[in-house]
Amino acid sequence: MSVAPSDQITFVGTAGARIMVTRQLLPSGGAWLNLGGTEILIDPGPGCLVHTVRRKLSPAKLSAIILSHKHLDHSGDMNVMIEAMTDGGFKRRGVVFAPGDALGSEPVVFSYLRNFPERVEVLKERGSYSIGDISFTTPVRHIHGVETYGFVFQTPRQQFSWITDTKYFDALSRYYKSDVVIINVVRLESCLPIDHLSLDDARQIITEIKPKIAILTHFGMPIWKAGIDTLAARLSQETGTMVIGAKAGMTFDLNALCVVSKNSLL
Repeated sequence: MSVAPSDQITFVGTAGARIMVTRQLLPSGGAWLNLGGTEILIDPGPGCLVHTVRRKLSPAKLSAIILSHKHLDHSGDMNVMIEAMTDGGFKRRGVVFAPGDALGSEPVVFSYLRNFPERVEVLKERGSYSIGDISFTTPVRHIHGVETYGFVFQTPRQQFSWITDTKYFDALSRYYKSDVVIINVVRLESCLPIDHLSLDDARQIITEIKPKIAILTHFGMPIWKAGIDTLAARLSQETGTMVIGAKAGMTFDLNALCVVSKNSLL
């Protein structure tokens, strides 16, 4: 009897912003997608290699690495993960997706590594991309200090959205309508001129999109100090949507719309 393909997201790390990452108050390192057997890494920040190996995730099985933007909390382990995906360059495999400014001046993808993957693709606003039977779009350029994109993923079974770092803007929600929405929430309160989403912004987005599940991640220190689970429960009550605060090591099954494991390292 064959087993139906599953679509799962493992949160390698949930720390956002510089202090949380440099002090490792929460692990950092991005997220690992296993979409029907196609394995994709998003935003391999500092610690990604160590945390993935400790969780028995094999970089040699990756089909792609996707970078939303070049800030170090998202890109710190980018080069080592390209080496790991390609067995140090001895096996030319996988695809790297990154914004143009992550490859241009002050690149975060080293030039000598760019022939290690099968190809490198440049992310652009309103772009469409594919990895086997998985596709994703970058519907709008975010308001952030460097070129930044979020993602809308489509598998043969599911669609889900990831709103990465950005300043809130009025049209943001309409680009990311899905039953499952993941939101990077760094700030407890809005704080100009920092171009990151706050808890109030997340509330507004969830209210507008009305997903079945919203998952919060990429937390700054004020969120962490206030209690991630407490804040998620409050948003659930206020919006009528199930809101989950991601834990490092947590795996979420998109097919079942539930957390299937929590393997926190801290």
